[in-house]
Amino acid sequence: MPLQHFDQYPLSHELKQALEALHFHTPTPVQHETLSVAFSKQDLIVQSQTGSGKTVAYGLPICEMVDWYENKPQALILVPTRELAMQVKQDLTSLGRFKRIKAAAVYGKAPFKAQKLELAQKNHIVCGTPGRILDHLEKGTLSLDGLKFFVLDEADEMLNMGFVDQVSAIIQHLPPQRMSMLFSATMSDEMKELSEQFLQSPKMIEVAPAKTPVQQITHALIETEEDAKFSLLQRIIVIENPDRCIIFCNTQERVNELTMKLDDWDVPCDKIHGGMRQEDRFAVMDEFKNGEFRYLVATDIAARGIDVSDMTHVIHYDLPYEKERYIHRTGRTGRAGKSGKTIAFMTKHAQPLIHELQKEAGIDFQTQPYPTKEEAEQHVTSFEEKIDTPLQTNNKQTGVEQDIMKLYFNGGKKKKLRAVDFVGTIAKIEGVTFEDIGIISIQEMKTYVDILNGKGPLVLKAMRHTTIKGKQLKVHEARA
Repeated sequence: MPLQHFDQYPLSHELKQALEALHFHTPTPVQHETLSVAFSKQDLIVQSQTGSGKTVAYGLPICEMVDWYENKPQALILVPTRELAMQVKQDLTSLGRFKRIKAAAVYGKAPFKAQKLELAQKNHIVCGTPGRILDHLEKGTLSLDGLKFFVLDEADEMLNMGFVDQVSAIIQHLPPQRMSMLFSATMSDEMKELSEQFLQSPKMIEVAPAKTPVQQITHALIETEEDAKFSLLQRIIVIENPDRCIIFCNTQERVNELTMKLDDWDVPCDKIHGGMRQEDRFAVMDEFKNGEFRYLVATDIAARGIDVSDMTHVIHYDLPYEKERYIHRTGRTGRAGKSGKTIAFMTKHAQPLIHELQKEAGIDFQTQPYPTKEEAEQHVTSFEEKIDTPLQTNNKQTGVEQDIMKLYFNGGKKKKLRAVDFVGTIAKIEGVTFEDIGIISIQEMKTYVDILNGKGPLVLKAMRHTTIKGKQLKVHEARA
């Protein structure tokens, strides 16, 4: 039975402070099971459904056990997509904020040189996609000499996307003395073979999907013809009236087409797929998380790295070709103990997948009749009222960042400045202590320093008249 509060784990004051600010109080089952073992540094295989809190499960022990003074990366986390790499970086930065844990995210289709410069700085944790991580290892821009922890996150999707050879190559670069953890929603024979390459006498943790009424995801199934799908979608979203919804399609062309149709229908929506520029994909995800629109049309690439609160519905406009992808799509709703609903549009060719999901995954589909036009019309008024009402968002990072000010200094490595120079100077300001100084990021020509506990304005004012290592630097609040 899970413990009732994170206070009951051997966590430092700084991590407990971050958990409180993030409004994390009660561990999920996978967090309890993992935290009960992880501090012994035993290798782990953890099988748990998407949305069960796996990032916190491995992130807490890593943030607790890394040595802040060590400059080389101590933890490497492999993930299948760029979106998930950024999400994991943000989550671990939030967890380790008050310990000043620094995390970097590296992934493909982003400037290699900028990543090289970031990796040359002090980073406790590096998370990234296999191809780009391997690229940095082979070019010598990422050192694993100080590695203590290795995590393979969303391992089943890693295999589905064809990363097995790259993952195996990365494993060859790992130091033998380390703790390794594998997290996956499903466990295939190929997965077991991969785990044997890098895990030593691992403890197996299998967390069953939540079955309580509050946590259960409802799986609805509606039979339809291909050319009737959009009419069905219109009626479904009017009747269901989701707070937030992801609509999954199998191709980029279908995503583009459906987004245009919804836009013409004046439904607030946007899209995300692999054919978009990376910066555009990140911008769309930020806007979706901030509640600027309620409906996201996506290919399967969006089934990774989306951790959005209050995602009430997932609609499979196109059913995927594999049961694992259905499971991962569905995991975008019903997260962290909340209820959710997934609705599958089933055409004749998708019937074998439904049978497979029923038989092998134990999913209990509730067949719904094709809704009539009259049924939809009864809900039009409430649907239009919600569409016109701003979405109230609950950004979990707000609490941990509300008392933090990031300061910019116009000096860095070129001026021979080190983190200790900033710490020593700022901690001497009256009313400021070492605990008020957060993450310090020193670049070639500039430095960013997080000031915690609401002390930012005090430090900003003082540093405008204070030298660092005999140098008077320009300082101002960093722009977002």
